[in-house]
Amino acid sequence: MQEDAQSKVVERLFLIAGGGEYPRLVIEGARAAGVGRIAMAFFEGETDPALCAGVDEVYRMKVGQMGKLVDAVRKSGAGGAIMAGQIAPGHLFDLRPDFKALVILAKLRERNAESLFGAVSNELEKVGVPVLSAVTFLESHLAVLGPIAGPVLKPRNLADLEFGHRIAKETSRLDIGQTVVVKNGTVLAVEAFEGTNEAIRRGGKLGRGGATLVKVSKPGQDMRFDVPVIGERTLEVAAESGIKTIGVEAGRTLLLDRPRVCVAAKNLGISLHGL
Repeated sequence: MQEDAQSKVVERLFLIAGGGEYPRLVIEGARAAGVGRIAMAFFEGETDPALCAGVDEVYRMKVGQMGKLVDAVRKSGAGGAIMAGQIAPGHLFDLRPDFKALVILAKLRERNAESLFGAVSNELEKVGVPVLSAVTFLESHLAVLGPIAGPVLKPRNLADLEFGHRIAKETSRLDIGQTVVVKNGTVLAVEAFEGTNEAIRRGGKLGRGGATLVKVSKPGQDMRFDVPVIGERTLEVAAESGIKTIGVEAGRTLLLDRPRVCVAAKNLGISLHGL
């Protein structure tokens, strides 16, 4: 039974595509893995139109049209779905919510990324389409343990990485944020509502050069959505902020895409390290 379900997933996939490079990598990885047919939810103002050429079926909708999304997944005949790309959790329901979205919202006690994306996953599973891990087909883009790219680290940098990792794991456990900026054993910035890039800028300014950035997954993180991601833009913001060391959690952090991220780290003089 499990083998049949897996073969069905390989034959037909439904991609819930947000913004950024993430959806493109999923499409490329799925094709390389032998997926025969890919249907895609295209969100106006979020999804890159260029992605349409790489899929077999496109369902256009606005963010917040949950009923339309569930119907599209059902009609596609997909054996599995993947959420990939940037969509702010609040946008799932705050922009043009339909009746289905309002019903889901009414049932939620908390409205954070985990509860909102979890509610979407539950609705899809009700129509027989499981939501797969967001790193499915992307194993080659996951961070590895140890040095990944950039200059060799000094002992003081490694000490800050270890310290930052410990702090980030605790703040993520408390649902505060999954990114911290530290220097010489001192916490300079913790990611909160402002997002990763703003936390990097704030921490870098306080560190005045030589600070360390650490990004982790939270304990028990649902890998179907909200996977930690590091891309070229993150490296650029770090470099602009004087941050030269970045630590990410090995096996659970996605590098978008890995070859380009490694080249960017080298060119910017940033040490990228898997923890």
